[in-house]
Amino acid sequence: MDSSSNEVVLDLSPLLKLYRNGHVERLSGCDVVPPSFDPTTNVESKDVTISKENNISARIFIPKLNNHDPIQTQKLPLLVYFHGGGFCIQTPFSQKYHKFLNSIVSQTNVIAVSVHYRRAPEHPLPIAYQDSWESLKWVASHINGNGSDEWINRYADFEKVFFSGDSAGANIAHHMGIRVGTEGLQGVNLEGIVLVHSYFWGAERIGSEAEKSEHLGLLENLWRFVCPTTIGSDDPLINPEKDPNLGKLGCKKVLICVAEKDLLKDRGWYYKELLHKIGWGGVVEIVETKGEDHVFHLFNPNCDNAFSLLNQITSFITNSG
Repeated sequence: MDSSSNEVVLDLSPLLKLYRNGHVERLSGCDVVPPSFDPTTNVESKDVTISKENNISARIFIPKLNNHDPIQTQKLPLLVYFHGGGFCIQTPFSQKYHKFLNSIVSQTNVIAVSVHYRRAPEHPLPIAYQDSWESLKWVASHINGNGSDEWINRYADFEKVFFSGDSAGANIAHHMGIRVGTEGLQGVNLEGIVLVHSYFWGAERIGSEAEKSEHLGLLENLWRFVCPTTIGSDDPLINPEKDPNLGKLGCKKVLICVAEKDLLKDRGWYYKELLHKIGWGGVVEIVETKGEDHVFHLFNPNCDNAFSLLNQITSFITNSG
C-alpha cells in the first residue's frame, strides 16, 4: 500500500482533515444521540426523512402534549433550524444540537424542524443551500394539514414561521430568508430570522479582523474548500454586501447575535449596517455577548451567558407577530 495515500493534504483543524486518498476525517460533530422524550425540558423529538433520494432528513422537536393540556388545540410557532459546522461537520443529531433544540423548544413553546443537509466536501456548496430549500418546501407541504408528518400537520402555525442557525447555519438561514423574499414560499409567513455568530466574510478587512491574522487563513481556506466553484471571499454566498438581493430579505424582523471574542463579530454588526443602508423595511436587533467566543453556547450550554442568549432568542420569537 502506498503510504502517501495516508498523507494529509489539507488540515482544517479543528473541523476536519483531508487525506491524499480522498478520505475525510471529521474531527468533531460525529456523535449521534437518538430522538427521545427529554424529561428535563419536557420536549419530545423524532427523526423524519425529507428526501430519500438526496439523503435529506430532519429531527423534529415539540413540547410534550397531553390530554389535559390546552395546547392540544393550539397551533405553535414553527422554527426551522440550520446547524453550523463550517458546512462540513455536525448534524442535528449530535449531542450539542439535540440539547440546544430541546432548550429552545421548551423555552419558546415552538415546534422545531432541525434540518440535516448534505455536507462538503463530498457534497460541495451550493448543495447545502439546495437541500435547505428543499427542506423548506417539504415543511410548506404541510400547510393544508395533509403533509407526511402528523406533528407539523396538527401543530405548526404557518403564520408564525422563523428561521435560525448558527455560524454556517446562520449563513444558510440568511439565504433561505432571501429566497423566500425573491421566490416566495406559498402559505408561509416568515416572521423573522435569528442569526447566531453568522459565517459571513469578505475580501476587505473590517473592524478588528486585521488584528487576528492567524485565523484569517483558516476562514478563507475553509470557504474555498466547501465551495470550490466560488469566486472568492466576495462571493455573494459568503459576503452579503455583494448580494443584489439583500434588500429582498423576506421577513419582518432580524435578530443578530454576536460574541465579543469571535472573529466573525464585526461581520454581524456590518450585516446590520447593510440592512439599514439598503433601506430594507424590517426591524433589526443585535445583541453582543461579552467575554465569549464563537458558538460558546453550544460548548458551555449551562453558563450564565448561554442562558442569557437563550432568553434573548426566546424574547425575539415570542414577542414577534
